[in-house]
Amino acid sequence: MQSGDTPAWDDLRVLLALHRHRSFLAAGRALGVSTSTAARRIEALEASLGRPLVHRSSGGTSVEPGALELVALAEQLELGLRAARRDEGDEAVAGTVRISMGEGFVRPVTQVLSALRRKRPALRLEVLAETRLVDLARREADVGIRKSKSASPVLVERAVGRMQFALYASLDYVERRLRGGRLALPDVPRHDFVGHEGELAKHVQTAWLTARGATRWVFRSNSDHAVQEAVEQGQGIGMLADAGVRGVPALVRLDVDADLPSSPVLLVFHKELRQVPRVRLVIDALDEALRAGLR
Repeated sequence: MQSGDTPAWDDLRVLLALHRHRSFLAAGRALGVSTSTAARRIEALEASLGRPLVHRSSGGTSVEPGALELVALAEQLELGLRAARRDEGDEAVAGTVRISMGEGFVRPVTQVLSALRRKRPALRLEVLAETRLVDLARREADVGIRKSKSASPVLVERAVGRMQFALYASLDYVERRLRGGRLALPDVPRHDFVGHEGELAKHVQTAWLTARGATRWVFRSNSDHAVQEAVEQGQGIGMLADAGVRGVPALVRLDVDADLPSSPVLLVFHKELRQVPRVRLVIDALDEALRAGLR
């Protein structure tokens, strides 16, 4: 690459891998190239731009602050290439659709998508269970299931219902501490609770319990499955999604003299994807299932 040329993707992807892994050895392994090849790519990029891009030391290799704009460019290119690969295929329903959601939606959504693939086997599906919301505007995923709105003008956000929460405890906990399965609000401070950690702790479940005096958080997790399992194991009372645990034999739905919280559920997708056949199929299948399941 000559001076003044636009940086090549092959060089930028090495810089991105170096930023993520902090060594030429690890970056090379991540990309499937030798350490020397990775080093040559960076040297060529530095020579073409006429400035150093990485700092080498005994503690590792780091990208210079002035090169972070190139890292951001590489990330954008990476996302664009991934989206382009998902868009490959004929105009029928072949190709990949990537769907992002909170962990609590994974099992029912996987059941819906599996049924869809039995009818449309050319579909390829990628399900992302995350606490961090992926950026749908940048096509990190094609479809998302969300409980809050965004401010992005390029996203379509379709309300499909509300997720109702309820207080649950194990049969053992109820037998030991909640005879009759009723939680009196003045007794909330003396009970043990299971809740969320990290970003999930900002959701309405934790706020509702904290506002009513819950302080004894004996078990927290950023995993919905871990929270439910801890409640089933008798660790304490948890605020769980009613539709997701209704009918679980190990759990008892508690009575309480207060209105319980709920959250809107939104099906979200980039407006440019509305007419893509395979994405449309997934959106329609999820829309129908979510509306039915959240009644």
